[in-house]
Amino acid sequence: MDIATDCIDMIHTTAASHGRIFIVEIMGHKVGWLPLNAGMAGGADIILIPEIPYDIDKIAEKIKERHDRGASFTILAVAEGAISKKDAKLSKKELAKKQAESPYPSVSYEIAAKLTKKTGYDVRVTVPGHTQRGGAPCPYDRVFASRLGSEAGKLILKKEFGFMVGYKNREIVKVPLKDVAGKLKMVDPDASIIKEAKMLGISFGD
Repeated sequence: MDIATDCIDMIHTTAASHGRIFIVEIMGHKVGWLPLNAGMAGGADIILIPEIPYDIDKIAEKIKERHDRGASFTILAVAEGAISKKDAKLSKKELAKKQAESPYPSVSYEIAAKLTKKTGYDVRVTVPGHTQRGGAPCPYDRVFASRLGSEAGKLILKKEFGFMVGYKNREIVKVPLKDVAGKLKMVDPDASIIKEAKMLGISFGD
């Protein structure tokens, strides 16, 4: 998340000086935790995640509203798996066909093209890609990984298999694999973090 946040941070200067709309495409094919948190931390004005299908007209309205208030730029944090309300109604087969035939490299470029047409503003796309998976871990990450490793080693010594180690209420806990394997932890559109983001003026395009 650090690199995605840094990317949004660094885009602010160029976006402000050039008066442009910038889309930063962030990893998140099926779930939107990374773009949600990086978007909030980096000060994105609009965040699009897979769990909340967007309306391109609502996004255009938000951008125009910001410009009418004197904001010369707008930054969007867009998950690579963001989907429009229209596409969300398609079957998996229909959606796969549409994506295969799309002239755009990714959803961000499609959104950029549509926003340019609807708003008349200059829209640029930045894709940090797999750099988001690299970088030096922060001190918190290092301590966290050490704690997880220690607990995992303890389970092995006790011959307790079939578990993963996780973090709950600031404590390292063991969780049965059957409870988590093959399951995705989706962002709940009604989660408090979504409501708090909206209170801060962030749009989710819905």
